[in-house]
Amino acid sequence: MSDQVQSGVYPASADFVAKAHVDAATYEAMYAESVSNPEGFWAEHGKRIDWIRPFSTVKNTSFEFGKVDIKWFEDGTLNVSANCIDRHIATRANQTAIIFEPDDPSAHEARHITYLELLEQVSRMANVLKANGIGKGDRVVLYLPMIPEAAYAMLACARIGAIHSVVFAGFSPDALANRINDSEAKAVITADSAPRGGRKTALKSNADKALFDCSEKVKCFVVKHTGDQTTWIDGRDIDIKAEMAAASPYCPYAEMNAEDPLFVLYTSGSTGRPKGVVHTSGGYLVYAAMTHEMTFDYHEGDVFWCTADVGWVTGHSYIIYGPLANGATTLMFEGVPTYPDAGRFWAVCEKHKVNQFYTAPTAIRALMGQGAEWVEKYDLSSLKVLGSVGEP
Repeated sequence: MSDQVQSGVYPASADFVAKAHVDAATYEAMYAESVSNPEGFWAEHGKRIDWIRPFSTVKNTSFEFGKVDIKWFEDGTLNVSANCIDRHIATRANQTAIIFEPDDPSAHEARHITYLELLEQVSRMANVLKANGIGKGDRVVLYLPMIPEAAYAMLACARIGAIHSVVFAGFSPDALANRINDSEAKAVITADSAPRGGRKTALKSNADKALFDCSEKVKCFVVKHTGDQTTWIDGRDIDIKAEMAAASPYCPYAEMNAEDPLFVLYTSGSTGRPKGVVHTSGGYLVYAAMTHEMTFDYHEGDVFWCTADVGWVTGHSYIIYGPLANGATTLMFEGVPTYPDAGRFWAVCEKHKVNQFYTAPTAIRALMGQGAEWVEKYDLSSLKVLGSVGEP
């Protein structure tokens, strides 16, 4: 056993250190500036994204008791979808934006979706939403597997100014209904079924049960992902892929204020009723882009993989918004770390030459008991950065 393994310390190579965006001294200097000159610090990082109308005010905060109010870049306007797609088209139209790795690698091939294809699919979905009465400020609940359509839906909502609220596909019909009603959602986007670990969850069936307890005006867009048979209510249920095929491949993006809501994500409810947490457009995107680049030392051409689900904020920030704002290639994984065997994570890393791998202690604990041989059988030489999300 090597000294590195025994000590648990793995020194970075000299080449990695030389190319890193941030070293210890840089971090200390950045932190000091963020404290001593927050206006200047965040004004500089605000330049990471494209503004339709540039901001002149960086932050406007009040911490008075009962009057807490925090605003970022409040007089600037932008569009988050355009920052994640349109601004990259001139230089990286044919670069892979999203790698989709399916649940069962023996049954389905991985898909590579370019930035140009992403623009077309997001635009088609945005046009379908608009044609069905969804507009700026409307809430749309997403109850989807980890499939490209989940990314399309998030970015389509952002494109037209609708506010998305992603619900983890493992949640019950009751949990889904509570979030639809609390957010006063105008529509739900779901799928027929969600494959995961060789099994399927009947999402459309769960959505049907949830919608019994919701307004009859709520529309239900369905992604026919697996082809499983589902019940269908004419006038409410819409085959979104069929409508996308007939929709225009370009949708103009809406001009949004930096403080306009981008999404609502609900807390888990461990300390009472789940609470909807609103994330606004400008400040959130600046932070997601900055932390994706600096925390994970992202460089041009890297393949980035965050194993989280988009149902959680980690997935929002480090599968969709942060990587795409930076013009990265991001990997979406439909499966679980132990299917079809305990080497799946490492097989995916080898297959797609992943450079940054961001996962959770729960996943690593599940694999520790399987033995090191599952790791050692794969070529992981592409990996440069390993990240672990925090857990209680």
